[in-house]
Amino acid sequence: MAMVLSLVRQRIVSCSRCARLRSYCERVAREKNAAHRDEPYWGRPVPGFGDPNARLLVLGLAPAAHGANRTGRVFTGDGSGDFLMRAMHRAGFASLPTSRGVDDGLLLSDAYISAAVRCAPPDNKPTREELSRCREHLVDELAALPNVCVVVALGRIAFDAYLKIASAIRPFQTALPAFRHGEAHPIVATGVTLIASYHPSRQNTNTGRLTPQMLNQVFLKARRNIDRAAG
Repeated sequence: MAMVLSLVRQRIVSCSRCARLRSYCERVAREKNAAHRDEPYWGRPVPGFGDPNARLLVLGLAPAAHGANRTGRVFTGDGSGDFLMRAMHRAGFASLPTSRGVDDGLLLSDAYISAAVRCAPPDNKPTREELSRCREHLVDELAALPNVCVVVALGRIAFDAYLKIASAIRPFQTALPAFRHGEAHPIVATGVTLIASYHPSRQNTNTGRLTPQMLNQVFLKARRNIDRAAG
């Protein structure tokens, strides 16, 4: 599985399908920002990260311009990554409660983190076409992660991205599951439980729409569903 994931990562990093996103990421990497002026920027598409035997997949929206687009690792180098990692650490999925850089020693246990889009989009808003073109990378990652039985979708875009993959495998016979924070949905087509969560963006965490306790409960629910699936 690790070898297959390595090949998937190589394809992601070398992807150039979306000219708008590639141009934006490269420009951000050249111009940087004041806080990271003296640091090298990754500036390329960002692959997933974590345990190849993971039973939990955490799915975000896209790399942040000065977070993962700088560090080269999903949910790393910004406040959203630290907010997420504190919850994952409390639930036993992460070795550290922070996510600062690729050399910080962070290890994920039974968890893998990915994104619906692999390049930082301007204003955090990928187009439908960009989401569609990037979906193949997530499909490939999922194929290389055969033990996944729970998916935590951070935000509506990630939630919908997973549902599109499931629908392509087996169309839903009833209405699609609705995005409501903390709700869990069994997905027959893929055999996983999909749990919705607000995204740990500053917009959500600074306003209290998503609190640490709320995200803690999401990952405790993920842990319970994993344990239930294990029998």
